[in-house]
Amino acid sequence: MVTDQAELQQHHKLDKLHISTRAAKHYQRDIVRGVEGYIVNGSKQVEIGTKLSEDSRKYGAENTCTSGSTLSRAALNYARSRAQMEKERGNLLKALGTQVAEPLRAMVMGAPLEDARHLAQRYDRMRQDAEAQAIEVSKRQAKVRETPGNAENAMKLEASETKLHDLKANMAILGKEATAAMTAVEAQQQRLTLQRLIAMVEAERAYHQRVLQILDHLEGEMISERQRIEAPPTPSVDNSMPPPPSYKEVNGVYASQDHNGITDSFVSLSC
Repeated sequence: MVTDQAELQQHHKLDKLHISTRAAKHYQRDIVRGVEGYIVNGSKQVEIGTKLSEDSRKYGAENTCTSGSTLSRAALNYARSRAQMEKERGNLLKALGTQVAEPLRAMVMGAPLEDARHLAQRYDRMRQDAEAQAIEVSKRQAKVRETPGNAENAMKLEASETKLHDLKANMAILGKEATAAMTAVEAQQQRLTLQRLIAMVEAERAYHQRVLQILDHLEGEMISERQRIEAPPTPSVDNSMPPPPSYKEVNGVYASQDHNGITDSFVSLSC
């Protein structure tokens, strides 16, 4: 007597909406917890990375090596790049908190979902009341059949049927309101959660791209330093003195040219 086809479909739809919104709420809560844990661990990594950056900067600034300053320059470059990377990590953590965790937490704890659930709960209670009232009507009908012509039983049956009619009418109205509210919440959950997931992916992608750029630049600087110290030494300029003149050149003695296969005797120019 309570359930017709339209009401049954509405009841089933509310059940599905309840399951869907509950699962989405749990997933949103899981995302919030995961992001918050990532932020906590990331903050510790920022502290460690910042300390490493400061240690590298200190070494580079206070280097006392006597064989060159290559490592000092590399340490300073690393300190600068590490500080930039930790700054980017901090920006990422901040973005995850403000763009992902906070909106989802607000929706999990928000009024729209609770209000829609309250409507659905009221509908369920009214439906139970209507079912109980339908049983009461059945009992009254049985008594009227058992005692035909009993005016009191007929009046009680009429009152029970009127109450059942009112309950069914109110239940139909409340069911439509609850269904509309739950449908709106479900759509909002799906849309907002997807938006926050995209925002998280975009924030992480931008962070990794920026860190990769920093690392590429740092690697180029450090490889350049390594190549500079590993390059072969430049050949030195030959500053040796020319060989001293021979005895004959000093004393003016030269050999004459060959004439017809006969060699002239040596002639002393000093004579």
